[in-house]
Amino acid sequence: MIEVDQLGEVFTTFDTQDSGKVSYGVRRGERRFFVKTAGCVDDPAPTLDHTTRVALLRNAVAIARAVTHRALPRLHDVIESPAGPLLVYDWFDGELLGVPSAQRDDPASSFQRFRALPAPTIANTLTVIYELHAELARAGWVAVDFYDGSLMYDFTAHELRVIDLDMYHRGPFTNPMGRMFGSTRFMAPEEFELGARIDERTTVFALGRAASVFLGERGTPAQRAAATRACSPDPSRRFASVADFLAAWSSLRG
Repeated sequence: MIEVDQLGEVFTTFDTQDSGKVSYGVRRGERRFFVKTAGCVDDPAPTLDHTTRVALLRNAVAIARAVTHRALPRLHDVIESPAGPLLVYDWFDGELLGVPSAQRDDPASSFQRFRALPAPTIANTLTVIYELHAELARAGWVAVDFYDGSLMYDFTAHELRVIDLDMYHRGPFTNPMGRMFGSTRFMAPEEFELGARIDERTTVFALGRAASVFLGERGTPAQRAAATRACSPDPSRRFASVADFLAAWSSLRG
């Protein structure tokens, strides 16, 4: 069996995910990598069983091979092992914007420091997220479990990466569980309704919520109008596609 420490020096471990997946920072020579695994096969604690975790990692590989974008961490390699695939990504020196709710109002938190950036900087970063999701939508992917915990930001280089797209779904589908995985701050009403249609308009809602959470009323009139329409509780009143939302968001009107 291939062990992570065979890939290089393990300098940090990320093992607090409820799903049971375990990730590592690995140094090999002058390079650093982020290695994602399905975790322990017989761990009884996670919310997802090992078979499901392996399937999600393979889903992440499919996404990485379908879409190339500067906001996606580059998948360097996929190494097969009896415990499932090891996904080897290039390392990114950023901070997770999602923080525990008890820390969300702390001015020193990455969440509040990002929100305190100049409005044009936040808007430009959101545009990068929206451009990525337009590419994902064109490739047939619907966002699931997208929230601020999916975002890493380098406050020095002012670069962003969107991570943990494992649960994104290829094509529209029917809500199979009622309350789906995700943060209630970013989830559309249909993500709480068993049997509801989950599609590109659901992605549009989550993206609109990102604007509301991070930019609020500081956006341009066009940006505020686009975010408001994107977050309509009625899917039919939202933009029909991420591309349409992006076009409205980027409009120079107002």
